[in-house]
Amino acid sequence: MPVKIRLTRRGRKKLPYYHIVVADSRAPRDGRYIESIGSYSPITNPATIELDFDRALDWLQKGAQPTDTCRAILSYRGVLMKKHLLDGVKKGAFTEEQAEEKFQSWLKEKESKIEAKREQIRKGIADEDKKRLEAETKIREARAEELAKRNAEAAAEEAKANAEETEEAKTEDAPEAEETNAEEQQAEEPKAEKPEDEAKKSDNEAPKAENNDEAPKA
Repeated sequence: MPVKIRLTRRGRKKLPYYHIVVADSRAPRDGRYIESIGSYSPITNPATIELDFDRALDWLQKGAQPTDTCRAILSYRGVLMKKHLLDGVKKGAFTEEQAEEKFQSWLKEKESKIEAKREQIRKGIADEDKKRLEAETKIREARAEELAKRNAEAAAEEAKANAEETEEAKTEDAPEAEETNAEEQQAEEPKAEKPEDEAKKSDNEAPKAENNDEAPKA
């Protein structure tokens, strides 16, 4: 029976994750399988891989054939490297101790590369967050400047309107004050006697004097 190491899909729409399974190559993708040896989530960065290393190696040694994606996963986790070294031990190219030493050296180098990639991703995320924060700060500052400008213009217009109203009020009060002063001046000025009145007054006083002179003495 041909056996394959492949993925079977799980998860919701647009949020998939996969089980790494050993199954009959004739079975449907999401159908029955012989054994589940791990899981794979591609939506994280880097991808999340959980793998039973020993079971995957055992199935490879038994002749199970991985699909392209599973081959990349097994290579990433070092399963294919370990199988290659064990095949070299069987052929007598080196001992098991040498094979284990080579594998540990390869594993450390691989882990350092993975950690460097994670650090690069974290740095990239931090840089993106910094750029986004700077952009948001610039937008807020621009909005604050625009708001301050609008407030200053509104205050200037209000002050101008108040000044115009004050000027109009002074202009309306000025004629009334002039009329009031004119009336007061007219009230304070004495009435001048007309020449005709003075002449009548003199004529009235003259006969009185004559009458006094003609009066008989007692």
